Amino acid sequence: MTKKNQFWKGMLLGAIAGGVISLIDKQTRQAMKENIQNTSNKVVYIVRNPGEIADKVKETAANLKTTAQQVSEDISYITMKVDELRELTPQVTDILKETKDSFSKNEKEHPLDEVLGAEAKVQ
Repeated sequence: MTKKNQFWKGMLLGAIAGGVISLIDKQTRQAMKENIQNTSNKVVYIVRNPGEIADKVKETAANLKTTAQQVSEDISYITMKVDELRELTPQVTDILKETKDSFSKNEKEHPLDEVLGAEAKVQ
């Protein structure tokens, strides 16, 4: 036997020994018994009802597909709105600058200066 095979053999034997030693505790044995019974009941149910399980898997796959489509549509909508905002922002800035210029010809501070920032003061 090669050393690699001995390693895996030792790992397997150690796992088995650890499992057996852990079963000395009564609560551990009881928990393992319940887990094995639950698992075996589920396996028996799956074996007896493969069509139902297949239907559930198909339904879940369809739900995932629908959700993915909705997310894709939402992302497209948000992207479109962001693009619209990018186009609209310079127009709004220009309108605010024009409005400020229309209402006042003097160098006093205006409420729109804060909105327009330093660009408005330069002009």
